[in-house]
Amino acid sequence: MQEFEDWNQKVKKTFNATSNEAVLTVTEAGNYLGLTKDQMKVYVEKNKLNKVPIMRSTHRYLLLKSEIEQIMKKA
Repeated sequence: MQEFEDWNQKVKKTFNATSNEAVLTVTEAGNYLGLTKDQMKVYVEKNKLNKVPIMRSTHRYLLLKSEIEQIMKKA
């Protein structure tokens, strides 16, 4: 039986394998900052963080891991 893999995780793994810049899903970034997924989406918009768009989806995106790490260092 094939194991289910979250679509966002699959896209993230593919992106990280082909890019020099590491990314996180919105949920993962929120977990680092102690925010829920919805709170993180608001935080991204409010602070104008870079969004890495996901093809075929206008509402999904990945976040740059380096930006999240910088935010954590400031906190």
